[in-house]
Amino acid sequence: MALYDNAAAKDLPLEQDLDLLARLLAATIRDREGDATLHRIEEIRELAVKFVWEADHTAADALAATLANLSHADTVALARAFGYFSHLSNIAEDLHHNRRRRFHRIQGSAPQKGSLARAMDELAKRKVAAADIVALLNNALIAPILTAHPTEVQRKTLLDCQRAIARLLGQRDRVSLTPEEREDNEAALGRVLLTLWQTREIRSFKLTVKDEIENGLSYFRSTFLRQVPRLYIELEDRLSQLQGSPVRLPKFFHVGCWIGGDRDGNPFVTPEVTNHAISRQAAVVLDYYYEQAAKLEDELSLSSRLVEVDEQVYTLAQLSPEQPVSRAEEPYRQAMAAIKSRILATAHRLGKFRVGLLSAEGSAPYETPQALLDDLRQVAGSLQAHGSAALVAGRLRRLLRAVEVFGFHLAPLDTRQHSAVHERVVTELLSKAGLEDYGVLDESSRQIVLLRELSNPRPLLCPGAEYGEEAGKELAIMQALADIHRAYGAQALPNYIISNATSVSDLLEVALLAKEVGLLSLSPKPYLALNIIPLFETIPDLRGCDAIMRELFALDAWRTLLESHKQVQEVMLGYSDSNKDGGYLTSNWELYKAEVKLVEVFAEAGVTLRLFHGRGGSVGRGGGPSYEAILAQPAGSVAGQLRITEQGEVIGAKYADPEIGRRNLETLIAASIEASFPQDDVANADTPERHALLERLSLCAYREYRDLVYATPEFITYFREATPISEIAKLNIGSRPAARRPSNSIADLRAIPWVFSWAQSRLMLPGWYGFGTAIAEYRQEKGEAGLTELGKLYRDWPFFRAMIANMEMVLAKSDIQIASRYATLVKDRDIAQRIFERIRAEWRRSIDAVLAITGHRELLVDNPLLARSLKHRLPYLDPLNHLQVDLLRRFREGEESEDVLYAIHLTINGIAAGLRNSG
Repeated sequence: MALYDNAAAKDLPLEQDLDLLARLLAATIRDREGDATLHRIEEIRELAVKFVWEADHTAADALAATLANLSHADTVALARAFGYFSHLSNIAEDLHHNRRRRFHRIQGSAPQKGSLARAMDELAKRKVAAADIVALLNNALIAPILTAHPTEVQRKTLLDCQRAIARLLGQRDRVSLTPEEREDNEAALGRVLLTLWQTREIRSFKLTVKDEIENGLSYFRSTFLRQVPRLYIELEDRLSQLQGSPVRLPKFFHVGCWIGGDRDGNPFVTPEVTNHAISRQAAVVLDYYYEQAAKLEDELSLSSRLVEVDEQVYTLAQLSPEQPVSRAEEPYRQAMAAIKSRILATAHRLGKFRVGLLSAEGSAPYETPQALLDDLRQVAGSLQAHGSAALVAGRLRRLLRAVEVFGFHLAPLDTRQHSAVHERVVTELLSKAGLEDYGVLDESSRQIVLLRELSNPRPLLCPGAEYGEEAGKELAIMQALADIHRAYGAQALPNYIISNATSVSDLLEVALLAKEVGLLSLSPKPYLALNIIPLFETIPDLRGCDAIMRELFALDAWRTLLESHKQVQEVMLGYSDSNKDGGYLTSNWELYKAEVKLVEVFAEAGVTLRLFHGRGGSVGRGGGPSYEAILAQPAGSVAGQLRITEQGEVIGAKYADPEIGRRNLETLIAASIEASFPQDDVANADTPERHALLERLSLCAYREYRDLVYATPEFITYFREATPISEIAKLNIGSRPAARRPSNSIADLRAIPWVFSWAQSRLMLPGWYGFGTAIAEYRQEKGEAGLTELGKLYRDWPFFRAMIANMEMVLAKSDIQIASRYATLVKDRDIAQRIFERIRAEWRRSIDAVLAITGHRELLVDNPLLARSLKHRLPYLDPLNHLQVDLLRRFREGEESEDVLYAIHLTINGIAAGLRNSG
């Protein structure tokens, strides 16, 4: 399979990797399916290449005819082959990105955008001193959060195979192999591809929350545990060099998690599941500490005859459960053996760890991470004091930092529930206690009741009272959270997020539930162990969030509770539901305005704002490059405080490969630091004129979007029939139901399947609809002067530029011709024609608007890497769409067999891989 012609020299290694993978995949298909099947697959690929690369429309007709006449066996083989090649392309491209970065570093090129080195250089130009950066980080919190919102169709088994392919390709790239070694490497790649081909891609079982927990933990093993400490060390060393004196940074950066704690709309998150999540996290982190301590035990072979050793190390050494004669003169080894044994004992106490394999008999577990740190620091201090400081700088320094960051809990686990659930539970609690009928009270009366109960040490829970199923489960969850705090510390589960927060009472209700289980205490002074975080996610919620927070801060009781968290209040903003509610332009603008207003409210109150951005993988759910997104935030909205969700297939794309993962983590830190010291033009970006213009465009886009999605009665029919939403709901890709409640309403559908379905049909409607109309109407009134103003906005305003760039990416991945084939699935031809033609017209207007504003002749001129990537994968992606349409038609017309549904799911898998950020 020769794939490319006239590739640039710098991309030749990528071409060679793709050729190798394509050749090995072809050999696997030939071996397992036969020459005839491989020939048909090659024929289809060549027709797709002619159509995509050469715009040969006769090839398109031939392609459609060939696909329509495939046997079921060949259909499945084609879907698997093209889907796998999309995955293999992702691996090869990621490796090539690593290769190019390494090349630039070896050549001594200027630091790349998103690197810590570039951030330090940029801040130096702005006259920001190293001491200012250190001061910022001393009070900062920056955290990506893994969430249980999967659009990752693949099984973990296949992700493990893909990691193996990446490792083997990396060997060919970085190591000079002999001919025999190269042959062995190729054979190993062939074996992994054979394993992939003979493994079922789609789960035959429903994913459970416990499965999701294990999937999330795999990224800690592969990337976070090793790369996060290295990033701390790199940043400390850079700042030390800039400041001219040693810098020791506190814990300001970690990777958090929702998986096992997010129960909003997920009935399968129970107290048992949350406890399981924490214990599994503890098992993984303590396993890592044990492994590192064992390696240090092997490495620190220093003899007491040759070096001096602090008395504390000798004391530690005496605690080792084994005292072999061979190590009588090796106190550091014995000290590490003692530490290792105590880690094992701790793991047996806290997590599911090597039970039955290793014994911790004779060693006391560590009660806290600090106790483990103290022992490790004694070893490090002795080495530094007696001429062996260099031995601290490697593995031991990384282990020390890992314990500081990950503790015994690995990742802070967030918990989340819908505000309506809290309201019902509080209503039942008060009713059983013989108090007010809370459910009928207005907001002012609710606050009075809640504040009264928050100041009263008397519990509301009545011993012996029987509570309903929902209240009983929620109270059990709250008790589980309190138990986790006692066993692992408050850092293990610090945050409680309230979905659909619309009032001050929504926050006070959670505080009251926390009080019932001891997470809020009144003496000796009020102390709240949880960060209670409102989530504002619809357009009305975003518009009213500043008023709610101003009202909250006016309560003396709440300000007193905030002292528990150093007057830091976190607010979460939802990108997904605001987009589904109001469309792309309006969602982005309302989010931006909300941030500006929150910055003002918090400054007035003297409270530190921490924003938690609930972004998805796709642009329609707030996705896009993190670096540009963070720098596009309003001045004052970052200030060293930033949390951001990582969801779906984006988690694998960003963090499965350790080097790619480190780069993405580094970019998040670098962008957050840069945004905390904004340039003058960013600080002055929010002019009344700009706000007025965006408000006008937003209102127009909102009107057009709402008119189509919510005011056109037939639209829901079009959506359900012209996308694979029903078939996606049958995929075993997550534990959470696709809708909040059974209904035929767009409002009740979760944002993830909403966006994912439009991506599969190649329309990507949530990422652009309404924008074209807004710009067209503005240009019609203002003429060339209006276009000039929009172009200036694009050049000068990071917010507007990032919004346009993300939309441009989405439009480049869309294909109106393919989307027109999905429209033929709509049974009512009049509905299909009317709605599709309306969408087509807006799609054209949106592309015209983007090109006019950017001044480009075609899309992605400023993003050649994505343009190259799309060109190479579209010949594999487009046939999968054509195949999916035919399969959907067969399935819906009565051929409802498991075989056809399986083939549909294969196409969903392949298309998701080809698009990458589709969920």
